[in-house]
Amino acid sequence: MRKVVVILLIACLFGGAGWLYYSQDHVSGIVQQYVENGEFLTFKVRYTPEQIMEGHRQELLSDGDHAFQEPTLKFHPYLLLEVKYAPADKKTREGTILWSLVDGEMVLNTETWEKTHGFEDAINADASRNDFRIIYALAKNRGNASLEQLQNELHVEKDTLQPWIESALSKHLIIRNAHELQLHFQDPKIPLQPETKVSDWLVKKPYSYAQRTTRNYSPSQIQKIAKAAFGDDFTIRTIKDVFLPVYSIEVLNPDGSILTTHWNAVNGQRIPTRFDH
Repeated sequence: MRKVVVILLIACLFGGAGWLYYSQDHVSGIVQQYVENGEFLTFKVRYTPEQIMEGHRQELLSDGDHAFQEPTLKFHPYLLLEVKYAPADKKTREGTILWSLVDGEMVLNTETWEKTHGFEDAINADASRNDFRIIYALAKNRGNASLEQLQNELHVEKDTLQPWIESALSKHLIIRNAHELQLHFQDPKIPLQPETKVSDWLVKKPYSYAQRTTRNYSPSQIQKIAKAAFGDDFTIRTIKDVFLPVYSIEVLNPDGSILTTHWNAVNGQRIPTRFDH
């Protein structure tokens, strides 16, 4: 009987350890929810919903039968990473990366809020450092290259290169196109330099967890893909949770349906249609 009890206790301990390992991001999020001292960091709102609705009235209201509903404000989660890296000249540089926890893409410039395109697919495919070597080599050749061109670009033997190619193919990051390999992204945009041009102010806002949208990607996933993308000389110094204020502007259609659009409260621009419904 004592042996059975001991075995059950050991199983519970291992089960609990496994649960903590796989849910550490979820647990840290819950803990953070209650220990943030009543404030969180967000980009400063520069536009009101009224300014956006008036400036885009013709776009949103096609005629007098359409009507605006009461707008709402939500905060989309991002990670702000202070990093060090060494580009081709091997001179250490320091920079900042802003990375979305909603769509998995990195922001290139907070004035335009231009983002990368391809990191989300890479996260979902669990892309490795070697996968990114293939991706970057193809990107340098306008998205297409032969096996020989990749060998010359990466300076590796065919026996070394072939497993890298097979890995990227199996993850649907690249495809075969006749006698060439091709990036499997529409309009890919994956930068070599791990930096975001941040030109907007961060401010502290009174805590309201209900105003935050749910994140689709965890901080650990972002850190993992960043390290895979930017190489062995890339390191993350600090990480902060920050938020982007986003307006949901609804239009009531004549048939009773609702059109919802989302707008960046920092630059007043519409957020891509993937957020709309």
